[in-house]
Amino acid sequence: MNAKQLKNSILQLAIQGKLVPQDPNDEPASELLKRIKKVQNARIKEGICKKTKNEPIDNNCIPFVAPESWTWVKINDIAFVTKLAGFEYTKYIAQNLKTTGVPLFKGKNVQHGNIVYEFEAYISEEISDSLVRSQINRKCLLTPYVGTIGNIAIHDKIGKFHLGSNVGKIEFFNDCENINVIEEFALFYLQSPFGYDELTKFKKATAQESISIDAIREVYIPLPPIAEQKRIVAKIEELMPLVEEYGKAREQLDKLNNSLPEALKKSILQEAIQGKLVPQDPNDEPASVLLERIHKQKEQLVKEGKLKKKDIEVTSVSDDEKPFDIPKGWEWCRLGEISSYAMPKKKVNAISANSSLWVLDLEDIEKGGKLLRKQTVGESKAIGDKTYFEKGDILYSKLRPYLLKILLAPDSGICTPEIIPFRCYGGVDSEYVVTLLKSAYVSDCINAVSFGVKMPRVSTETMISLVIPLPPLEEQKRIVAKIEELFNVINK
Repeated sequence: MNAKQLKNSILQLAIQGKLVPQDPNDEPASELLKRIKKVQNARIKEGICKKTKNEPIDNNCIPFVAPESWTWVKINDIAFVTKLAGFEYTKYIAQNLKTTGVPLFKGKNVQHGNIVYEFEAYISEEISDSLVRSQINRKCLLTPYVGTIGNIAIHDKIGKFHLGSNVGKIEFFNDCENINVIEEFALFYLQSPFGYDELTKFKKATAQESISIDAIREVYIPLPPIAEQKRIVAKIEELMPLVEEYGKAREQLDKLNNSLPEALKKSILQEAIQGKLVPQDPNDEPASVLLERIHKQKEQLVKEGKLKKKDIEVTSVSDDEKPFDIPKGWEWCRLGEISSYAMPKKKVNAISANSSLWVLDLEDIEKGGKLLRKQTVGESKAIGDKTYFEKGDILYSKLRPYLLKILLAPDSGICTPEIIPFRCYGGVDSEYVVTLLKSAYVSDCINAVSFGVKMPRVSTETMISLVIPLPPLEEQKRIVAKIEELFNVINK
């Protein structure tokens, strides 16, 4: 249950009479209603209020059965509900707006259940006094009737104000002693699921949500005894700060839960490339032998004319470049030493490519390296230069490297030049290299030297010079298997 659901539950209990106990000594609400009627009739005689139809409450329409001491009423039975008439705005106000005087409330002054006391327009006191019905000079509820219906707030600031466009007032008949409909109780009811449904059932289906003032007058509302209204409001006001604290704690917990899987994965990858994820086996062939084999393989490729001698030159890793200790049997090397990252790539213009060939663009790869879709050249209507890759190649996005769009090619195809396909020599486990490239250590190294502000790229020189930890081949496979096992658990 989130904070909003908890608040709704509390309000629901409160306005059903289930949050605080009833007191048999309380004067029943029916007596309060009689006194309210006297005040209402007096205001009708004064011409401030219009005479109501006094239609009885339809018990089939009430949202719930209220306690015995309560009574159901319409808002119009206990409050003066009005807006600024359209002709009044056009004739008296629109032509006489000022920068000082009596502030005009508009619909946008009511936001998220709060009053915003920042005004764009004012009118003179003389005009305000001539429009008695739409004056605001005491505590009331303000409600927009165009825009977000149900966005109601209490106005209780001392001073003289006036209704402007798209906002109405609900002013309870609290003029005399022993007459008290507590605005906070009415607000809590209208904010509750029952009250919101009752209010919005009159909503008009227009381009902007709207509701007529006449419809607001017809909204059903439960009326408790005065003393119980006070107990309900006091209890809700006591609980709401706790709900807010709960909401903050829940929000922090949700953030933690949402971030925890990725944080765990990052931690696992870091443990893996430091040799702390799986145990070392002294019987494994050391990585130094693997590097010797890779060097011999590259020398043979030079003899065959597939590599140039400069392509196999190795710059040793200095002690200053080694960011952490690695286990015995591991070696520090450079990505260019064990892979074909720097080698020229075969290019093709997409228009000339086979229409059934898989074409891979950056938007086809989700952040983190998940393949989202596979499209052929014909399906995507690809254009421009592309790079060939083969099944099993490592595909690395040099554009915005922080997105970690890295994966093993499940099939052969062509890709955007922003993706670099390469292979590893000597049987180095490609899945281990993908794991390595997704680690926080490698990301930090690359992102620190990427160039370009909005669309940073990593250079080829940076990638081939990248210092990486290389485990024995058998341990590479154990690391990959363990990561797959742990990630499956985390994903579940």
